Amino acid sequence: MTSRKLDAYFRSLLDLEGFASMDPSLNGIQADNDGAEITKIAFAVDACLETFKRAADSGAGMLFVHHGLFWGQPLRITGTHRMRLAFLLNHNLALYAVHLPLDQHPSLGNNVALADLLGIESPEAFGTYHGRKIGYKGTLSKPLTIEEALKRITFKDRPPLGVYPFGKRESLSCAVISGGAADESLQALDEGIDLYVTGEMSHQVYHQALEGHLNIIAGGHYSTEVWGVRRVMEHCAAQLNLDVEFIDAPTGL
Repeated sequence: MTSRKLDAYFRSLLDLEGFASMDPSLNGIQADNDGAEITKIAFAVDACLETFKRAADSGAGMLFVHHGLFWGQPLRITGTHRMRLAFLLNHNLALYAVHLPLDQHPSLGNNVALADLLGIESPEAFGTYHGRKIGYKGTLSKPLTIEEALKRITFKDRPPLGVYPFGKRESLSCAVISGGAADESLQALDEGIDLYVTGEMSHQVYHQALEGHLNIIAGGHYSTEVWGVRRVMEHCAAQLNLDVEFIDAPTGL
């Protein structure tokens, strides 16, 4: 399996082209190898020296991440950016990144994974971002306290960034958008949702959520975005004759 074949596979699996006009994240191969065969893929949330080194040490020929190195602006090859690229090239490690297509994917994405963990029945698209809905919402299979909801989505028992029990004791409906989607809580408020789950909270929406009686869990940007990466990893393990490994490098944020 080469990086080019894997690129074709991931593009058939995840809607990279459908997000091309709205996601500046340079989804796809961000750093290629020299054409060598890849027998193992490592998976991580973030592209950084720590995940690069651990991927190389594990014998992986490709690292698949949610947060890559390029975000729509050209970068000078200096400082830490140079160090990162030099490591990838020196170790012949290909880097593959998928941002918004991984958040939104209806079966492998971060948001549908959170919806499943919470027990959202028949999830519907939610949360307009640059003209496209990337999250999910719906009725919960059973009423959940905010404490019960938090237990369901916690990764490795890590504490959330914040819990804001502003609404009902038991929520009947829920909307989810992983990562940095605090502003989209206002859409949940407008739609009469009981509980909103995201990665981070924002000062500017605090009082509107409080006054609108919306429960919010800010589970952490990292912790709410391990799920899609892990689902893609599990899918690859089942469908491709390749070794896989998840590299857990939490930021606490």
